[in-house]
Amino acid sequence: MPVPHRRPRRSTGTPLLRLTLAALAAAVAGCALNSPCKPPAGADGRTSVAPFSTDDCRFHNLPNPEARASESGWKIWTRFLTVKKEATRPAEPLPVRPLDRAGLEALDPDAIHLVRLGHSSVLLKLRGAYWLIDPMFGERASPVSFAGPKRFQPTPIALADLPPIEGVILSHDHYDHLDVGTIEGLRDRVRRYFVPLGVGARLRDMGVPADRIEEFDWWQQGRLGDVRLTATPAQHFSGRGLTDRDRTLWASWVIQSGDQRLFYSGDSGYFPGFAQIGERFGGFDIALIENGAYDGYWPSVHMQPEESVRAFRDVRARVLYVMHNSAFDLALHTWHDPLERIADIAERERVELATPQLGEVLTLGAPRRNVRWWQGLR
Repeated sequence: MPVPHRRPRRSTGTPLLRLTLAALAAAVAGCALNSPCKPPAGADGRTSVAPFSTDDCRFHNLPNPEARASESGWKIWTRFLTVKKEATRPAEPLPVRPLDRAGLEALDPDAIHLVRLGHSSVLLKLRGAYWLIDPMFGERASPVSFAGPKRFQPTPIALADLPPIEGVILSHDHYDHLDVGTIEGLRDRVRRYFVPLGVGARLRDMGVPADRIEEFDWWQQGRLGDVRLTATPAQHFSGRGLTDRDRTLWASWVIQSGDQRLFYSGDSGYFPGFAQIGERFGGFDIALIENGAYDGYWPSVHMQPEESVRAFRDVRARVLYVMHNSAFDLALHTWHDPLERIADIAERERVELATPQLGEVLTLGAPRRNVRWWQGLR
């Protein structure tokens, strides 16, 4: 039964995570942000192009007549507390490709490599320089260490074993994308952080020097070495507590190295912005698209697999690389449902799909055979 439309920013998002935050609210301290009714300025000093309202002091999503409303928080929490979960976590270890510093250094320094670390975390080797997308090495996607969504298994390489990092790209400030322990562990080994508006304050509170942080509005561009970055729109929300909802911006990202382009969706519901991004940039060699933690109760902030494929086609990419799955129990679907569904769609629609194992290296332009590695696992 359809419910009356509400703007996507009012949707509850990943409910297990939000429920954890509500239950542990006393433990959550609000980070020091810029003035709540004045959008932070980007790296070029301009005020926000992304929708920001001084009436409620929050960022908003772009207008989307097709956006569907979420159920009420009460309905979502009640469902999570009463519905029996089945196979939302794997009953056995997931396959992992061996990954170490020597193996990373041996990768061709003239190529572009993507290494799957888990959830939405990817290590990039862009023509010899290492970059991280939404690095999350923590055991729990939570403000505390004793409760909240727990990682299925360790990352394929330890945080301490990573090489020096040229740049870190963050999509938004949720706990499964921005982890305090991870940032503290990386703090002295990262040259530059690229984040949406307002997220810089989060990093500064975690001890990152202000001169290493660049904040971006939608469509704003930056550069580090031969890598060009553009923050692009997404349809999601932000916040790390009960009082800071949408006080920081969320974004997708375009990453260009030489003549090759990568697109990262971040967390997003399906929206017309994907087609606009595809039109502006003329297509991508690979698109890293979220595919997991979806549910009919919160349809506008995460995509069903069918929508992930639609977004991939909208941005005009050659290869679909799926993320946001196989690491945390964030929804009611089985842990392997995102992978199986999108693999079926890709086979039917002849989409070149990448569902890499943990630790697997994908090299742009190199031959690769995709494998349904999850089949047969409980």
